[in-house]
Amino acid sequence: MAIKLEELEAKQGFSYQVEDGVAVITYDLPDSPVNTLSPETGEAFSRLMTRAERESEVKAVVFISGKKDTFVAGAKIDFLQTIKTAEEATAISRNGQEGFDRLDAFPKPVVAAIHGACLGGGLEWALACDYRIATDSPKTSLGLPEVQLGLIPGAGGTQRLPALIGVQAALDLILTGKSLKPSKAKKLGVVDEVVPVPILRKLSLQRARELAAGTLKVERKHGQGLKAVVEGGKKKGLAGFFQGLANKELWAEVALEDNPLGRKLVFDEARKQLLKKTRGRYPAPERALQVIRVGLESGHKAGQEAEAKAFGELVMSDVSKRLVEIFFATTALKKENGTSNPSVKAREVKKVAVLGGGLMGGGIAYVASALQGVPVRVKDKDDDGVRRALKQVQSILDERTKKRSLTHREAAAKMALVTAGTDYSGFKSADLVIEAVFEDLKLKHRIIAEVEAVTGEHCIFASNTSSIPISELAKGSKRPSQVIGMHYFSPVNKMPLLEIITHPGTAEWVTATCVEVGRKQGKTVIVVNDGPGFYTSRILAPYMNEAAYLLAEGADIAELDKALVDFGFPVGPITLLDEVGIDVAQKVGPIMEAAFGKRMAAPRALEHVVTEGRLGRKTQKGFYLYENGKKKEVDTTVYNLLPHGRDRKSFDREEMAERLVLQMVNEAVRCMGEGILRSPRDGDVGAIFGLGFPPFLGGPLRYVDSRGPAEVLRKLEHYHDKLGERFTPAPHLVEMVKAGKTFYPR
Repeated sequence: MAIKLEELEAKQGFSYQVEDGVAVITYDLPDSPVNTLSPETGEAFSRLMTRAERESEVKAVVFISGKKDTFVAGAKIDFLQTIKTAEEATAISRNGQEGFDRLDAFPKPVVAAIHGACLGGGLEWALACDYRIATDSPKTSLGLPEVQLGLIPGAGGTQRLPALIGVQAALDLILTGKSLKPSKAKKLGVVDEVVPVPILRKLSLQRARELAAGTLKVERKHGQGLKAVVEGGKKKGLAGFFQGLANKELWAEVALEDNPLGRKLVFDEARKQLLKKTRGRYPAPERALQVIRVGLESGHKAGQEAEAKAFGELVMSDVSKRLVEIFFATTALKKENGTSNPSVKAREVKKVAVLGGGLMGGGIAYVASALQGVPVRVKDKDDDGVRRALKQVQSILDERTKKRSLTHREAAAKMALVTAGTDYSGFKSADLVIEAVFEDLKLKHRIIAEVEAVTGEHCIFASNTSSIPISELAKGSKRPSQVIGMHYFSPVNKMPLLEIITHPGTAEWVTATCVEVGRKQGKTVIVVNDGPGFYTSRILAPYMNEAAYLLAEGADIAELDKALVDFGFPVGPITLLDEVGIDVAQKVGPIMEAAFGKRMAAPRALEHVVTEGRLGRKTQKGFYLYENGKKKEVDTTVYNLLPHGRDRKSFDREEMAERLVLQMVNEAVRCMGEGILRSPRDGDVGAIFGLGFPPFLGGPLRYVDSRGPAEVLRKLEHYHDKLGERFTPAPHLVEMVKAGKTFYPR
């Protein structure tokens, strides 16, 4: 029987050995790049702990990972998709809680030796240990990211973390799902020590022996995490609220932990801040808040029961299902090369050149140098442009240094990778040239010819155009198979999507190479086929047009923006227009109208706004007022430049949102029908990561499936009858309804 148990443990990736009185349990899940959790994992670990408890020579236990860069990355996500009922999910949560409760009460000291990702259930596992040591590696991170999947920690994390570091610091982590670096984890009290990678194992065994012998006594100050939040100087989000509340640290701690009135104040304010961010669309953070409060007021057992019940309900929620689907979609994209031939290999890109030193060019130079890690040469037409590009890269590095995600030395080394000038010197050795100049076909053709004259025969030319077809650009090239689109989103260092556009003649190795470059730059990459506006710009155009139509009809700017934020977009369309640049939108309009006819025609309502020099944030003058670069209230004088003047009309918010969203959704369906998109998955990922389509809805094509293709068609026909040609339903949608089909399998 012992042999069978050992075989089962080995199957789950566990090995067990005793070294001088310490049982070392190593977890290395077979056939997986990372360690994850499942019920079978818990059973195998529990058996090993029972063995360690029974063996008299074992005085302590060290739990360590056998993976190179992962401790435990959390629960096995695809396992969650097999759960059929909330009751089943609740039972799984209770089992996890019971397992970690046994670990918590284990009679011998247990040390967690953490290197790499320690997330979700992995951190809950570590929290149940007596002592935690983490490496100082940049690959080590700790957190409870469950809310990002529409869930809450389900194995006691909502109870143990507040008990360990104080409720305020725990709320800041659990409600946001953000991860901690080792140094911050130590400061908060999540880990007890941070050590270099080479000595992790040796020191963990030493600490285990010291704990067993009683020569090391752990004294944790209750609420030490509160102090770290306050001292950390955080100004934003929940931590910012807590910092303001805790000007007098002792008062804040007592008020929170012991005073019912103080507790109510904190939890009420936290809920208020949550709803401001989630608009009630994401239930997981709010449920986490409730569960933490139950534990604080009614004890650990009651808190865990509330946690298990909430976890079970959330696993079965539509929001969690959509967020998990997005997780799997982005995971699958990371494994693909962007072509239909998986055997095509990317070529190495040792140097990148960037044309254009504006915000986009500077941002591209940053991700290529600081994240991809290759030398970058920037060219602009004059010295001012060169200075702007270098300043843009430096400012992003300065921001990271200020946040301590980079040392000054590391930032200087990354900055040294970027050089700039006003000619093509330095382009000869470039493997990839990315163009980010004005949307002018003649200008781009001239630049292509100039680049090809000074670069090697295998150099790729990528355009950051947001609307001009790549096939039109390729007509100006001697090497059309090496011309491709790489559409970045502003600000480049923050926006996660890269849309790669191939024309019919693009070589597969070029596509694969650019996909790999995008991944190294930290981007989620989708590949789409060529056409005016490609995918993201094309579906954004009718959405923005509809916003302009509503302004022309007399809608209030702030009300229109609020309608779309309430729907789930991160910003409203008019705020977005100010951010992108009203003049940029105006230039794209005629291109789209020429390609798609009257249904893509933008109203002339904004012409006077542009002629008045109101271009948006970049000129500090648009639909909104700006102060030191920050958006303030609506500039009401802009109404004088719009139809109806200051005499604004009242519109139903839900109808305003529906009009804009249906325009985007309908165009996404057209892109599927015309073959611009290669799959519904790519369309949904592109809209979410590039345009801010609400993740809880799963993307525009998943939205069609959820609402029902027939209902979406009915709504489009309603608005077509009411507002005209621009709401003509996509032919592909009509065909789907007739055939009873959906985009995703039912």
